[in-house]
Amino acid sequence: MFSRRNVLAVAAAGAVAGAAPNADEWQYYIKGKARMTVFNTGPNAMTMDFNAGDIGYVRRNLGHYVENVGDTDLQFIGVFKASRYEEVSLSNWLTHPPPSLVAQHPNVDEAAIAKWPDNGPA
Repeated sequence: MFSRRNVLAVAAAGAVAGAAPNADEWQYYIKGKARMTVFNTGPNAMTMDFNAGDIGYVRRNLGHYVENVGDTDLQFIGVFKASRYEEVSLSNWLTHPPPSLVAQHPNVDEAAIAKWPDNGPA
């Protein structure tokens, strides 16, 4: 799967939303219960549930979010075939264009978009 000369980047996480622009992401769920939705352009989205011991996968550049759907802490690691970890925050990405433009795509009210946090990594 990986040659010895490649470098891996690893990130420990709880609930997240974003995309990895530089590599596919493999996730190993350590504890808790998660629900991940992966989306592409247009109406293409897939949602799956994960438990401790499960493995998730997200193709490079696909937006996704992981939510804690259990009653305990959620913990998982993300592994990337890349020399460094990169992330594009979903809320940061969606709060910088005009709300009227963003509202047209996920069919979300502009007032709701105005309440989204925009303090994620750039």
